[in-house]
Amino acid sequence: MKLFNKIKWVLGILMVFILILATNLIDRNNFIRVKDSVVTIYEDRLIASDLVFKIFKLVKKKEVALKLSDTVFFNQENDNTNEHIRDFILMYEQTRLTPEEYTIFKYFKSNFKLLKDHEITFIASNFKNKGNQEDLIISINKNLDDLSKIQITEGRRQMSIGKRATSAVELLTQIEICLLIVLAIVIQIIVMYKPN
Repeated sequence: MKLFNKIKWVLGILMVFILILATNLIDRNNFIRVKDSVVTIYEDRLIASDLVFKIFKLVKKKEVALKLSDTVFFNQENDNTNEHIRDFILMYEQTRLTPEEYTIFKYFKSNFKLLKDHEITFIASNFKNKGNQEDLIISINKNLDDLSKIQITEGRRQMSIGKRATSAVELLTQIEICLLIVLAIVIQIIVMYKPN
């Protein structure tokens, strides 16, 4: 085999190698984006949405007990309910929060702390001084509603990121196949070409 033929073979194989390496690196980046998007949807949106729903149910129990002046609830169940809400708050803090979500969550925690303080006063007043607990519960429900809307918006955004990355992978795969076919033809021409 002549030196020129060997150089043609090496260059042809090197071009194929570089092309495959480049497209694989791009595909790898897109797959990482898809994986991150799916993980974010699950960990930071679905779980957070579930936590918001659980907190909402517990706050509803408090609201009903307050409206009915249910002394049994406040004497026996309220501390346990507050403990569950605190646990859910700690779990929610472990998710990745957007800046807007962080602000609303901060307001929610502040309102929840105020509600607990008012409940202590309410119990100490022998269930006579409700204070502005009802207003705080309305604010807390609004905070939870806003957090729930953010979960849907962010979940939709993450799905969009995943779809774009998947589309990019499909496009690059088609381009890669076309380039490999063209490259194979070029290599065949180089190998088979015999100068006069």
